[in-house]
Amino acid sequence: MRIKYLIPIILMLTACSKPVTQNKSEPSDQKIISSEAGGVNMEKLLNPSLCNEQAPDNFKVRFNTTKGDFVVEVKREWSPKGADRFYNLVKNGFYNDAAFFRVIPGFVAQFGINAKPEISAKWQGARISDDPVKLSNIEGTLSFATSGPNTRTTQLFINYSDNSRLDSMGFSPFGNVIEGMDTVKKLYAEYGEGEPYGNGPSQSRIQSEGNNYLKTEFPKLDYIIKTEIFQN
Repeated sequence: MRIKYLIPIILMLTACSKPVTQNKSEPSDQKIISSEAGGVNMEKLLNPSLCNEQAPDNFKVRFNTTKGDFVVEVKREWSPKGADRFYNLVKNGFYNDAAFFRVIPGFVAQFGINAKPEISAKWQGARISDDPVKLSNIEGTLSFATSGPNTRTTQLFINYSDNSRLDSMGFSPFGNVIEGMDTVKKLYAEYGEGEPYGNGPSQSRIQSEGNNYLKTEFPKLDYIIKTEIFQN
């Protein structure tokens, strides 16, 4: 799944909006919401219909990555369906071992294809309908990638700059990076744009071959090691 119409947008980005305020969080003082041993609930990940909990109104997610940690704050009011989907995916360990397979400096860092092809296959058709855009795609915000209206599944992107031009295309941010944006901007980016527009990873091959394909042909990519949800 690709963010629609990204190529022409790259040349039109501006930087007139300020990023969402990045307040320091203290997730260590909050309740950790985890799933099964190892953080991965295979039963639910292989049955998307079971991943249907409503997310809390506010929660935080710590991403532990090969470049370090960053923290995302989610407010359900910004994008309810998106927040619910993200909450269920993180809670059940979907993003553990997932690669940042498309990192375009000044634009976005994209991720969200599962490390295991058998799990990816189950989620390709698990679409959620669109949410109205309430929060602009400015630096640090997190949105679902789409291939058109009502096609959100599991792929996400973090905005590296003011990408507010994406707002009118229906990309609805549901969270923002409140800690560790410097880490996000250090993710390996030298492979550039993916196929068919560049020499980077093929999304279809990631879905069908998983991390074996990425680690063989794109060994320098960064990965999510694990994620944790924190709630007051």
